Amino acid sequence: MTPRAMNRLKIWLVVLGVFVLGCVTGAALDSVYRIKARDDRGAEHGRRNIKDVFEEMKRELSLNDQQATEIRAILDATRNEYKQLRTEIEPRYDAIRQQGRARIRALLTPEQQQKFDAQVAARDARRNEERKNGRQREMK
Repeated sequence: MTPRAMNRLKIWLVVLGVFVLGCVTGAALDSVYRIKARDDRGAEHGRRNIKDVFEEMKRELSLNDQQATEIRAILDATRNEYKQLRTEIEPRYDAIRQQGRARIRALLTPEQQQKFDAQVAARDARRNEERKNGRQREMK
């Protein structure tokens, strides 16, 4: 390879490296922004844990002990029904998601597939973290 060709190759590798680093940085900042925006929306919509909702109801409705006990039982039962429904439905969502990913992956080159797989893994990790945090929030 001639010195000129080597220099051109080096330049292209630097440009490619800068591009990849820019993409990674942009994706990371986008993730941070989305997480922050989601948390802000949750606060705007008044998402609170079940204990806070119950305590507010108890206070504002001036519930007596019997009412409070029965309403707490209803809220707990309803939460359990939601969890059961989520458990039943999530596999269907996951199957559709996996089918779509497989169709996309089939269109990509091996290099693109690696990047796509990394993006998918990052999205799945965020989703799992959100589910984990959501369940912890419900338990409070």
